[in-house]
Parts: sequence; C-alpha cells; structure tokens
Amino acid sequence: MWLAGGRSGGTVNAVIQTTKGDIELELYPKKAPRTVEHFTALARDRFYDGVRFHRVVKDFMIQGGDPFTKTLPIDDPRIGTGGPGYMFDDEINDLKVVEGVIAMANAGPNTNGSQFFIVTTRPQPHLDGRHTVFGRVAKGMDVVQHIERGDVIITITIAD
Repeated sequence: MWLAGGRSGGTVNAVIQTTKGDIELELYPKKAPRTVEHFTALARDRFYDGVRFHRVVKDFMIQGGDPFTKTLPIDDPRIGTGGPGYMFDDEINDLKVVEGVIAMANAGPNTNGSQFFIVTTRPQPHLDGRHTVFGRVAKGMDVVQHIERGDVIITITIAD
C-alpha cells in the first residue's frame, strides 16, 4: 500500500544495485523536479558508485549517499557529513514519509546534497514537511529490509 501519494504525471525509474540485491525506484519529477534532477545527475556521473549505507536504524530507515564512506572507516566521525560539494533547496510537497519512500537526508532547511534515506517501516509523520520525498521503492523492499550498515551501493542506474 503506497500512501505516499501516487503519480502526478510522469515518473523516472532508477535501480540501486547493492551488495544485497537491487532496489527499483519510481521517482517523481513532477513533485520534486530539482531533487530528481540532482539525484539522477549524480547517479549518471557515477557519484554513488562504491558509497556505503552509513546509517541504518532498525524499524525506521536506511541512509546512504555520503562520498566519505568510499574511503573512510564506517565509524569515522566525518561519516554522515559528506556531499557533492553543493547544497540545494528543499522541495516540500504533499508526499508523506511512509514505508518505502525515498527522501533527501539533510542537516536542516535547504541543505540537501547527495544523501538520501529509504523508510523501512511505518509512517514517520514527524518528518513530514522536513524532508523532500522524491520517490518510492517499486520493487525490492525485501532488499531494503536486509541492508546493514556498511553495505555498498554498487551503482545507481537511471532508465532513459
């Protein structure tokens, strides 16, 4: 059941290939155009290749996208602070932070970069309006449920 909203126009498909399997995404460029643009550009530039999931909170979410995880130990205090070298504004929309959504991780308003999270379980209403939701897992929630801290994103492919 996808409570996150639904399609409001076209979607973009992406696949996160991980060491645990594939996570197929449906991205919503009509709901979060800049966010989808940044995420897909980073994926096409292979920015995410070799990045590890650095934050996994049981019954909540998995988080990845920090380039520091490619070279630093997973317990280094700088892990979780890396990004692409720029930030972009939030695109808060009517999509809710519920199981299976992908949203931008941030350090406060308008601090989006490359880090994202996928919700692994029940709705997280305390995050609604604070994080840009830009898609959902279309297939592979079983993979999401098995991701552990340190698992690697092999690559992210975007369907053209």
